[in-house]
Amino acid sequence: MQLNKKSKIFIAGHIGMVGSSIVRHFKKKGYKNLILINRKNLDLIDQKKTYLFIKKKKPDFVIIAAAKVGGISVNSEQKAKFIYENIMIQTNLIHSSFLAGVKKLIFLGSSCIYPKHSKQPIKEEYLMTGKLEETNDAYSVAKIAGFKMCESYNKQYKTNYICLMPTNLYGPNDNYNLKTSHFFPALIAKTHLAIKKNLKMIKIWGDGTPKRELMYVDDLADACEFFLKKKTKHSLINIGSGEEKSILGYYKFIAKKLNVNLKISFDKKKPNGTLRKKLDSSLAKKYGWKSKYNLSKGFDLTYKDYIKKVNS
Repeated sequence: MQLNKKSKIFIAGHIGMVGSSIVRHFKKKGYKNLILINRKNLDLIDQKKTYLFIKKKKPDFVIIAAAKVGGISVNSEQKAKFIYENIMIQTNLIHSSFLAGVKKLIFLGSSCIYPKHSKQPIKEEYLMTGKLEETNDAYSVAKIAGFKMCESYNKQYKTNYICLMPTNLYGPNDNYNLKTSHFFPALIAKTHLAIKKNLKMIKIWGDGTPKRELMYVDDLADACEFFLKKKTKHSLINIGSGEEKSILGYYKFIAKKLNVNLKISFDKKKPNGTLRKKLDSSLAKKYGWKSKYNLSKGFDLTYKDYIKKVNS
């Protein structure tokens, strides 16, 4: 079945940053039949309820953006929760989709599934060739299982289930809670609070040297539509922007954008995480997809949303 504006598309996890971006994108493009349901009405950890919902709704396509996510701190403190909830959610959605006859599905992974000391930029083939980063290994193992499930169903049942592997994402509707957020929204929140409280200093986790590739979330939403339309030979495809800086470099970018000059205190008792994580997105480019948003444009849209959130 070809994707068209009347196709029934189930977007699981539509309330989070990624899911809400996908909903915005598809609505903007004129897709009329988006299937959405919140956690209160459907617990995706419940296998029977998940299957009955998908069987009843009969989607043509499924996008799995539902996941338990968080930054270094919460990832390392709640390993059991992260591995259990993510494995249950994705397993129930993938298997229920298969049983309901869904031929095309997108499972969204995370670049943390690659080895801690992976060669850079990271190619899809480097998966499972080395040790994972210890702070989020439970989450990473869950995501690897999701990709392997898609790959296995494709081989055995001739489905076209693909895992899109995005780099670090940011954008509207992000999580700015300093205990659970990723580094970029944390830097935005810390800088904004410093300006508001007239502080002279900002504290950054680690030593500021780790490098990260960042991509505006609407690029991933665009990739979801693009690859739903494509018949792909590959079960795993990296989705990145090529935009890379050190953690300190990102802070300096934010400070320049917000016209502020704060002293920096490095909390070296906190972990750095993986020292470098940049994806090789040449496979996606071969299929014809590439990122559209640069960091400056993406930040402006994100900060506007953040201000709206803190003032509401």
